[in-house]
Amino acid sequence: MNGEYRTLSNQGIESNVLFFGQEKCLPNYFFKGNNVRNNYIIHYVQSGKGTFSVANHHTVNLKAGDIFILPKGVPCFYQADGKQPWSYFWIGFSGVKIKTMLNNSKLVNKYYLRQVQESQTLASLKKLFKAAHNQNSLVNDVLIESLIYKFFYHLLTEYPEQNKLKSKNSNEELQLAINYLEQNYINPACTITSVCHELDISRSYLYNIFRQNLNLTPSQFLTQLRMEKAKQNLLNSSYTVQQIANTVGYGDEFTFSKAFKRYTGLSPKFYRKKSNH
Repeated sequence: MNGEYRTLSNQGIESNVLFFGQEKCLPNYFFKGNNVRNNYIIHYVQSGKGTFSVANHHTVNLKAGDIFILPKGVPCFYQADGKQPWSYFWIGFSGVKIKTMLNNSKLVNKYYLRQVQESQTLASLKKLFKAAHNQNSLVNDVLIESLIYKFFYHLLTEYPEQNKLKSKNSNEELQLAINYLEQNYINPACTITSVCHELDISRSYLYNIFRQNLNLTPSQFLTQLRMEKAKQNLLNSSYTVQQIANTVGYGDEFTFSKAFKRYTGLSPKFYRKKSNH
């Protein structure tokens, strides 16, 4: 087989190209590694044909001009045809916005799109693949990021998902975010960014579902969790202020005390003293 595989070093939080490559497959070739991926990998079939299947979906025959995606965290299998084996190029994407953008396109339900040769989606994907080969530089990093959004813009406008039940999904994701914060607020590493990474969603999407459902920002909700628990500890324990700070995700007493006073109007020591009288 003739092919290439390369990784990129620039690591954007919201979206970036993690790796890319291309392959001219031998007859009946299939990938023998782990069939569950840690990222979203989009393939474009340049010639030939093959079969593709995702867990709980029927196997489909794909050919030159088709796109398919290896979804993150879902088992999948693909194999070159025995007589006309395919060649393809691929791009692996990572970042908290990728799932949100894919979820609003037709690609996420079927995991493939047929005959996209004349689409702006393919044209922008090819430009992105070409730019990924350029010498690493700040200018090229900016170009790659802009082309990622251009690709997803065309994917969302040319192949939008019409029947997505957003309310159900947003309610589920809100509950997942709440559960994550309630279970992890004691850890100083628990931040809004860590929630987005854990759920693979963007900050703006998380902000919107919190505001719409709780009338709080995610940061306000996390602060409320920590401060209400701190109030309980101040009233019902003999822990020092430093110890209480540590139990609600703050590394030092000073930062905790400032946050507590902003939240309650009182210092932790004065809150304890006033409440015990």
